[in-house]
Amino acid sequence: MAKKQEECPPGAPLWMTTFSDLVTLLLTFFVLLLSMASMDPVKFVQAKTSIKDTFGWRTTAAPKKFTIPVLPSPPESKFTPIPRETKMTYFKRVKNDLELTKLMDQVQAVQRDDDSIVLRIKDSILFDKGKTTLMPSSYPLLRKIADIVRPLPMTMRIEGHTDDTPTSLPATTNWDISVARAVSVMRFYNRGQIFSIDRMAAVGYGPSRPLVANTSESNRAKNRRVEFILKSNRKVDQFNRPTSKVPF
Repeated sequence: MAKKQEECPPGAPLWMTTFSDLVTLLLTFFVLLLSMASMDPVKFVQAKTSIKDTFGWRTTAAPKKFTIPVLPSPPESKFTPIPRETKMTYFKRVKNDLELTKLMDQVQAVQRDDDSIVLRIKDSILFDKGKTTLMPSSYPLLRKIADIVRPLPMTMRIEGHTDDTPTSLPATTNWDISVARAVSVMRFYNRGQIFSIDRMAAVGYGPSRPLVANTSESNRAKNRRVEFILKSNRKVDQFNRPTSKVPF
């Protein structure tokens, strides 16, 4: 009678565990070799940074050294004060020119102080109500004003002013309108090369500088205006330069 064989225990033999570990390690090793052979430097740096950030390995870069440039001293100002008698002569000349050109009913000339002359124009002469684009009918008037001021050694600051009535346009304030109107006049002068851009500036004050209290419609009409502030504090030869071209 044949000897009965022993039954094998269920499951894989113990050596299979060691063998499978070895095969897995070899497979991992070859996969690593393959990945290193075709490594993307950008992705490698990203992965490296990600690992460092995850484990809190941060490197602090040394601060860059910089030097503060030493600027030369600004040149001495070439501005010279003009005698009071000469300023009064300028004012008289401006008023006389306004009379000769028949602009006194449209332009009001005021001697503000010892240093400036104000030419005041109602907004209705230059702009439609609530608008910031010059009316074509205002072009001759603006040209005549430039002709009067151009020969004088004076700068010209164009100021826009409004009353305190809120605007009807959305997202628009009286400040916006006053600035836009002043810039519109300045653009008109510069585009036609009527007045040197080196002698002009444009600002807007909105309702902050009224001439009279905004208590009636007539008073509000007085406060809605454009003013030309003529400053006489430069040498004559400062304005004999050619007109600058500015992309207005």
